Amino acid sequence: MSIIKNFIFIIFITTFISQVNGEEIKKMGNHKDWETYIINSETGKVCFAQSKPVLQAPKANPRDARLFISFRPGEKITNEISITAGYEFNNKNSITAKSGKYKYKFDITQEGFAWIADNKLEKKMIKTMKKGSRIMVTGYNQKGSQTIDHYSLLGFTKAYNATKANCS
Repeated sequence: MSIIKNFIFIIFITTFISQVNGEEIKKMGNHKDWETYIINSETGKVCFAQSKPVLQAPKANPRDARLFISFRPGEKITNEISITAGYEFNNKNSITAKSGKYKYKFDITQEGFAWIADNKLEKKMIKTMKKGSRIMVTGYNQKGSQTIDHYSLLGFTKAYNATKANCS
């Protein structure tokens, strides 16, 4: 689980990016609704792209949600898709991402984050994201209340390609 803890540390840093020294994290660019970053960590270089939701439901409860695609060559991890909805997910309900007719299930949850365990499924989801214009992530908090985060996919392909190139 140290990989997950490393990733959570990275997310913590990006959440408080304004307080982080420029040498620890470097923003590589903006690609419409996506941003790309590089972090030099103890396990090597980490590259990721992230986006914030353009729409959240319920509207009355704004959360710090994010959708990520990450590469960690030092750990031989590529095309890793992860999300956070800004709360701890419950274990009774599935977390899903849907774009058009395609639906993907996140099977691993820990400390407010969710991942897809199957790398082939992640690659399939990336193809869907490259072709789509929006993806909706549905999650459930500890009380069982549903949230839906709508992410724009404008700029995703360029952000993905830049992120992959920075960590190859």
